[in-house]
Amino acid sequence: MSKRNITVRSLLEMKSAGEKICVLTSYDASFTRMIEAAGIEVILVGDSLGMVIQGQESTLPVTLEEMIYHTRNVARGRESALLVADMPFMSYRSPSLAMESAGRLMKEGGAHMVKLEGGAAQLEAIRQLASQGIPVCGHLGLLPQSVHKLGGYRVQGREQRDATLIREDARLLQEAGVDMLVLECVPNQLAAQITAELSIPVIGIGAGPDCDGQVLVLYDMIGLNPNPPRFVKNFLQSGRTIQEALQAYADAVRSGAFPTAEHGFE
Repeated sequence: MSKRNITVRSLLEMKSAGEKICVLTSYDASFTRMIEAAGIEVILVGDSLGMVIQGQESTLPVTLEEMIYHTRNVARGRESALLVADMPFMSYRSPSLAMESAGRLMKEGGAHMVKLEGGAAQLEAIRQLASQGIPVCGHLGLLPQSVHKLGGYRVQGREQRDATLIREDARLLQEAGVDMLVLECVPNQLAAQITAELSIPVIGIGAGPDCDGQVLVLYDMIGLNPNPPRFVKNFLQSGRTIQEALQAYADAVRSGAFPTAEHGFE
């Protein structure tokens, strides 16, 4: 019996039912088939490929052509998971360019949803995408494409003013039409507040245990990063195979065993 196809509606139903959503990055067909076998609901083709595949210092050099190439490869291995593709740096700097970039990621890459970073500045582009039936995932908190503006990979929202801005941006993104939101490296309490306030699924990474789901970079959770962030757990320990590690990650997210408070920030 084939698995059910995961859709935007499926994720909304999971949030409503209190079921945790498992998200993992992938960049090729082979890993995608293994991720599918673990029953992970959402696969993200992240522009993190710039760092873990290409060896770049940041995600900024990744091009739209490269994102389309890797998304297409992942789509070939995908069976039932919702396929989300990052829109790379400067590929959505205007609503018209966002439409062109998203259209290519979906038509040529096979993505079901596109993800972009930022708050109020992206509202016009998000409204345009949503009006054309393109599912959108927002991304707030630590924004890797803005790493130079932020002064490095630092926790966001610790100060009250910053926390209020992130909460307001989350509300505005939902109103503009985003279907899912990623919160990266924000305090646990702030992430819990935003998750409770929004009707769309909120996926955390370094945002504590109270989000609707969790995402990690594939290469981090199988221990290929020699200096992993504190929110990462290596699931390939204790003699597991990669397939067993993927299943352990999915099981831990669903049961609430991962992440714990120690994987987040105060």
